[in-house]
Amino acid sequence: MADTFASLVDMFKNVGVTRAYGTPVNVGGQEVIPVALVSFGFGGGSEPGDGASGGGGGGMVIPVGVYTTVNGQTVFQPNTLALFACLVPLVAVTGTAVRRAIAAARK
Repeated sequence: MADTFASLVDMFKNVGVTRAYGTPVNVGGQEVIPVALVSFGFGGGSEPGDGASGGGGGGMVIPVGVYTTVNGQTVFQPNTLALFACLVPLVAVTGTAVRRAIAAARK
């Protein structure tokens, strides 16, 4: 189990700021820096009696926009489609919570 954990730690050492901000790319003669929301997790466990163990992990990367230079200033240009996609669960949960709060207040 310790070897598995060590190999997982080695795999995820490069995850973080280097994944959230990509390497600069030249697009149409203009340099842009991609920006993403990066999330990952992993876990594992074992059964002390029979020596069985297991683990797993996963992650996601959502492109949220780019940094680019406009008129000599660096500006962030969001990926509106990805931002709206990220807001869908938030709006759904908020709507459900408000509906339940109103129903509870009526009782």
